[in-house]
Amino acid sequence: MNDYERIARVLRFLDRSRAAQPDFATLAREAGLSPFHFHRLFSRWAGITPKDFLRCLTLSHAKALLKRGESVLDAALGAGLSGPVRLHDLCVRLEAATPGEIKSGGAGWTIAAGFAGTPFGTFLVAEGPRGITHLSFPLPAKWKDAVAAIREDWPRARLRREDAVARRWVAQLFGRPGKVGVRAPLRAVVRGSAFQVRVWRALLRVPTGALVSYGRLAEAAGCPRAARAVGTAAGENRLAWLVPCHRVIRETGALGNYRWDPVRKRAMLAWESAGAERERMATKRHKRPGNGSRPGCKPCRMRAGG
Repeated sequence: MNDYERIARVLRFLDRSRAAQPDFATLAREAGLSPFHFHRLFSRWAGITPKDFLRCLTLSHAKALLKRGESVLDAALGAGLSGPVRLHDLCVRLEAATPGEIKSGGAGWTIAAGFAGTPFGTFLVAEGPRGITHLSFPLPAKWKDAVAAIREDWPRARLRREDAVARRWVAQLFGRPGKVGVRAPLRAVVRGSAFQVRVWRALLRVPTGALVSYGRLAEAAGCPRAARAVGTAAGENRLAWLVPCHRVIRETGALGNYRWDPVRKRAMLAWESAGAERERMATKRHKRPGNGSRPGCKPCRMRAGG
């Protein structure tokens, strides 16, 4: 059992036993670890203590993030940037497949696809000539279905399994500060309607550590009265994590569903929230009198391709 599987097990246990307010020792037993090793697990995986991590999972915390995310999103959209929090925010050039590419079904392409472990379980990533074409977190029993989804999008492409490609992407996509350098913009190509691509591009502007409601996302996508349709488009995203549909929640602060498991969504949001909080605290320390300002990386503008 890997770290994420233990954490997911604890999250599911909390869903069943929240009213009983289980203590730390009970959670450790559920994870199959001693309290000492359970504490180390969370500190290693999330970078914070179990107590702080569980706080990140509460409804009140989600509401606070949503409120913060609304204003942060406005600033990010106004500047055309991916967001002010530089933690492990990804600069993504999201391009829509051309009509010719869609018609050909990827004829002449070679797509390398593979599986690798991430902080959120095993993922499947596929990379073609124009960049990443697929990213998902399939259940072991659904791996064949996940590969079938790649073939559905690009039926005439040559599909080659290369787990080394997936392992290469792990550090780039899921690295913590200090473990990877400033990232070059990532290229991704998607098949979708003009409306779907517009929603997915709006999602790219939701900063790490922030949340956005479906209604606010609809406004950001230029269709303020289409919150339900925007939610459907977000759910049809085939670039998990890369296009952060996990950052969209209901206006009430409830996290809602997630096609790759609602428990995984909660873990992702808590992991990002914890990291963003550490980044903000580090920034404050560097800006104290006498410390000077920490040079940040230049913001990345997304290419409006398609």
